[in-house]
Amino acid sequence: MKRISSQSIHLRGLASVATVLAAGLVSIHAALVDVGPGNITPAATVITFDTPLGTVNPSYTFNNVPGIGTETVSFAGTFAGQTPTTGFPVTLSDSQPSNPLALNLSGPTTFVTNDGASDTNPVLSGSPEFNGPISMFFSKPVAGVALKGGYFDNPHSTSVEAYDASGKSLGILSNNVTGFEFYGLADSTGKADISGLSFFVTGNEPFGFEIDNVTFGAAQAFSPVPEPSTIILILSVGAGVALVTLRQRFVRPSQTA
Repeated sequence: MKRISSQSIHLRGLASVATVLAAGLVSIHAALVDVGPGNITPAATVITFDTPLGTVNPSYTFNNVPGIGTETVSFAGTFAGQTPTTGFPVTLSDSQPSNPLALNLSGPTTFVTNDGASDTNPVLSGSPEFNGPISMFFSKPVAGVALKGGYFDNPHSTSVEAYDASGKSLGILSNNVTGFEFYGLADSTGKADISGLSFFVTGNEPFGFEIDNVTFGAAQAFSPVPEPSTIILILSVGAGVALVTLRQRFVRPSQTA
């Protein structure tokens, strides 16, 4: 797929709590909150997917991660228990994983590739390219995760869901705009309870998505973390809302797969 970008970067403020409540949401995980790029400290560890192009289901091990020790972050298309669809794009008809949370290495794959619409390369794609789910698993639960996702051609077209070690959903949200979005979520109490994330298409997303710059760590990697009463991020029931802190607009010509 050929994806071409212009260079226009726009910073947006965090959405207000009133905006979230106006969405008619039913239940909220108050412990998980939004964190922006300014909340990420030098204690955070970053995955840039700087490995050979074509690497399938990459895995990265880091030693001496502050507050964690040794951490391995692994990627695949789905977790065990999730049900991928057939056809194009590949998504999830059932996003609920099995207990305990574990990647399904015999299901859809992820791979390292380049994206002409992105200002950072290489990136990680699902299968088929830019049109398959992406799941990541932490060998030890983390207190916070951040990353860049996109390029999104339509709002509310792609969802990200967080899980604990038992496969329980910690919440789900969707992209709120077109372009690239910065996603940052952390536990306001500092508790390390995020064991995995899944990204998958849930709406009209004709050209798919990829991820890059996965950032993670213990509580000190995301400081100061706002109180849940100030900024609400993760929603356990109802429509997801993404709080956008970084956006890029791109002009694309007609594209062919």
